[in-house]
Amino acid sequence: MLKRNLFFTLVLFSFHNANAEVKPNSLFTENCVLQQGVKVPIWGTASVNEKVTVYFEDQAITTIANNQGKWLVKLKPLKATSVPQQLIIQGQNRITITGILVGEVWLCSGQSNMGFPLRAIKPVGTYSKAAAVIKEAQQYPLIRQFSIPLKKNADIPIIKEDVNGKWQVCDSNTAPNFSAVAYFFGRELFKKLKVPIGLINSSYGGTAIENWINRETLESYPELKSIFSDYEKALHDFPEKLNEYTIHQNELMEKYSGDSAEASLLHKETPRKPSPPMSPAERGGPTGLWNTMISPLIPFAIKGCVWYQGEANGSRGTQYRVLLPALINSWRSNWNLGNFPFIIIQIPGWKGHQPELREAQLITTEHVSNTAMTVITDCDDTLNVHPGNKEPVGWRAAMQALGLAYRDRSENWGPVYQSMTTLNNQVILNFKHIGSGLIAKNGTLKDFEIAGPDKQFVPAIATIVNNTIIVSAPGINKPVAVRMGWSRCPQVNLFNKEGFCATAFRTDFE
Repeated sequence: MLKRNLFFTLVLFSFHNANAEVKPNSLFTENCVLQQGVKVPIWGTASVNEKVTVYFEDQAITTIANNQGKWLVKLKPLKATSVPQQLIIQGQNRITITGILVGEVWLCSGQSNMGFPLRAIKPVGTYSKAAAVIKEAQQYPLIRQFSIPLKKNADIPIIKEDVNGKWQVCDSNTAPNFSAVAYFFGRELFKKLKVPIGLINSSYGGTAIENWINRETLESYPELKSIFSDYEKALHDFPEKLNEYTIHQNELMEKYSGDSAEASLLHKETPRKPSPPMSPAERGGPTGLWNTMISPLIPFAIKGCVWYQGEANGSRGTQYRVLLPALINSWRSNWNLGNFPFIIIQIPGWKGHQPELREAQLITTEHVSNTAMTVITDCDDTLNVHPGNKEPVGWRAAMQALGLAYRDRSENWGPVYQSMTTLNNQVILNFKHIGSGLIAKNGTLKDFEIAGPDKQFVPAIATIVNNTIIVSAPGINKPVAVRMGWSRCPQVNLFNKEGFCATAFRTDFE
């Protein structure tokens, strides 16, 4: 009986598969943007051994679906075009996909600050209000975003084949749901390059970087083994934590109400509202989002990546020195597009973010080629882990993309500490990326500290002299180290004249 049932199962499977319609991956759907200047993989499913032909522009490329019903072709390099075209896929059935453009495609990934929608931005100073930006978005139909649905409970070993997302043309109706950082990034690239811009938004709030790295990579680093054991322990402890919250929920809510009322009267930060603990499996655990939100995108042709993440690793800065290069190198290796440009947006100042995490992001750019770091310290909202001022964030990231990927030689970094010397009771600091000169924004330099041989740091006086910075403090006669912005919520006001903020640093790096 078992053999008979198995036989009929196989027959039914074969019959279904033999009649499967040719189908492209959802990355190749209406309004898609394809990457110019490189071979462009197109793939999907069909019946086993089905002949599939892909037509685009003057190309016609044929392949045969393999024994799993999968097929892939590679178009020869394409030139940018703003005229929508058709992509035709012919198998036993025929599919016509309209609105296809060719231009520049960037993967925009990370956690909630990357996912932060355009409708939620807040104006700061001269930057625009959300309503004005959304109205202006109507002018940019050649910018498109491919949105990936969130993959909950992604802690599974099986790698998804298709993210089942879709492309949206930028207009005043769709733009509110675009990633704000991705939109401003893409808008600036479009203004400079004058070609269609495709933005792949693969972001998920509250996720740690290890969620986005494949298992083979994580397991290859002995210093990362604890990630898996810590995750297993968190899974084990979760039911007890949930039960503990349920028991004390009413008293927690009462305390929250009282603390909120007091904070309002004193004009202090409102406490976070109590909520049940989230299962560690909810956002994927180690490798989970690689399986469901990154691997299915490969080998889609991209130009580069913008990465805005680190908040969920904010207390693990030393470990991040290993994790971030591991992610970059593994993504590049799997995409097989060479060392494509990778832009790291530095996490904002907030009470849960240790300076060692920002330092790890900077160190990565010094050791991993073709990378850059977008400093956004002056865009922080120290009371909110989600600063609403996203326009300068996207603009600065675009400036760095222009430098890395498009040979723009303009200065696109803020000042970065390079070396120090001592002269009597003073420390002389030298920087790279000074552009056309160092400046102190809105007054004298602040957030500098200095230490003597006892390594006890005290507030320091810092002055710009001939594009170096002289640092000293009363009582420190033999200085040995200087720090700037070395806190959870830095108040850095050192810039270059090009308008880029300096990154926090410490000369006593360990």
